[in-house]
Amino acid sequence: MPGMSGMNMKSSAEGLTIITPRMAYLVAFRKKVLLFFLLLFLLAFFMVWAITIGTYDLSLAKIGEALWGSDFSHSRTVIWQIRLPRIFAAVASGWGLALAGLIFQSILKNPLASPSTLGISQGAAFGAAFSIVVLGAGGIQSGTMRIQGASPLNILSLYAITLSAFIGALAASLVILGLARIRKMSAEAIILAGVALSSLFVSGTILLQYFASDLEVAAVVFWTFGDVARSTWREIFLLFVAAIGATLYFLGKRWNLNALLAGEDVAKSLGVNVEKERLWGMLIATALTALVTCFHGIIAFLGLLAPHIGRRLIGSDHRVLIPHSCLIGAMLLLLADTIGRTIIGSGTLPVGVLTSFMGAPLFLYLLMQKDRR
Repeated sequence: MPGMSGMNMKSSAEGLTIITPRMAYLVAFRKKVLLFFLLLFLLAFFMVWAITIGTYDLSLAKIGEALWGSDFSHSRTVIWQIRLPRIFAAVASGWGLALAGLIFQSILKNPLASPSTLGISQGAAFGAAFSIVVLGAGGIQSGTMRIQGASPLNILSLYAITLSAFIGALAASLVILGLARIRKMSAEAIILAGVALSSLFVSGTILLQYFASDLEVAAVVFWTFGDVARSTWREIFLLFVAAIGATLYFLGKRWNLNALLAGEDVAKSLGVNVEKERLWGMLIATALTALVTCFHGIIAFLGLLAPHIGRRLIGSDHRVLIPHSCLIGAMLLLLADTIGRTIIGSGTLPVGVLTSFMGAPLFLYLLMQKDRR
């Protein structure tokens, strides 16, 4: 009908029902909200499933007695000291890595950006290895690379490794920021720079291991393996606080992130301080990556995989993309860890291996898609 541009109409038994763009938007938004609660339900379901499955089978009745009853048998020990810490560590780490990957992709306007492809995870691993081998933060009192004045740092091993991991990740992040800002590199060139940084940090980690003692090498391997089974409740709580705090911060910046999708010039015309948003976004995402890497090692490609699944499901609006991507990341890492500890029966398969198997094909697919364009 003439004069009805911008409106859709459909027939009904009573006549014509006019659907305005606002009504269509509200319907689509409700679907995204329902999808969020569906993902939340699936995450809770997989968490319960992860408690029941394993070499020591647990029924729902036993789980209920161990969690809320007076059961002090082996079931309670398995649940509270083995499986629940591992489950919550996987959820917190998956949440944090997915959020970090999404922020890197949005700020750099690069769909291939993630903590692992930009060299940030490898930088954190190098920092942790440097702290263990050179500064003696791994609880080891002697080593060929130990400097004389480093012994006082031994008493704060966890925090020294965390700080060193953050500094290593920050160094990689600042290099990427500098290349993006000063040299005006393309998206593909930034990824290649990230690959070069990854190679540099991996080579540095290997060099440190060459000069380290056997115990220090074991400590470095322990910290760089992608594994969520090593966390204590204190570390899990710290990671949850960091992940939730970062999520709330970026949800508060959701409109600025949406504006950045349209380009720097458009964002600046809307009053967004692009340099400030980029700097703080990179710092917070880097801190999250450093914490996850310090506590659980390198978990590759999860930060690349989860945001892309989220975009395929609900689009690029950060108001809904942030929580959806975080839930997807938590669910993917939980599933990968559950499969990894049951597929070979011993529970020793590192989760980083499975996430690499999931993420590497996606990375190649995205590269081919960009090449076609």
